[in-house]
Amino acid sequence: MAYTYMTQDGYDKLVAEINELESVQRPEISRQIAEARDKGDLSENAEYDAAKEAQGILESKISQLKGLLANARIIDESLVGTDTVQILNRVTIKNLKNGATMTYTLVSDSEANIKEGKMSVNTPIARGLMGKKVGDKAEITVPGGIQTFEIVEIAI
Repeated sequence: MAYTYMTQDGYDKLVAEINELESVQRPEISRQIAEARDKGDLSENAEYDAAKEAQGILESKISQLKGLLANARIIDESLVGTDTVQILNRVTIKNLKNGATMTYTLVSDSEANIKEGKMSVNTPIARGLMGKKVGDKAEITVPGGIQTFEIVEIAI
């Protein structure tokens, strides 16, 4: 069984999203279906077909999120160290080719959001950094070829 490791915050957001889908969006789609059904002949009712399709998509998403929740394992953030790169670390790396410095927090797939600087531990860059120490260099194959990064800082 594949577990999904996440922070307490990520778990809480997932629970809130499921609650939103079930308590707000599901009743809204049911209302749309009932409204479309009241308009008569369902065989030529595009509104009914669209609402039923939206319901199927919503139920699929709820099922997927509940599956994530069922396999979730909360990471005890107090046990995360900074000796080597691991999940929940904030890692500052330097691209040795162009000198650019970037900082990312390594998180589970479900919490990844590159705009917030949260990178999934399953990306090629994160996998290449895992287990490395400050000062180590990592050659990582990315879509644009091989990039070399130096670990500048590991923090929590």
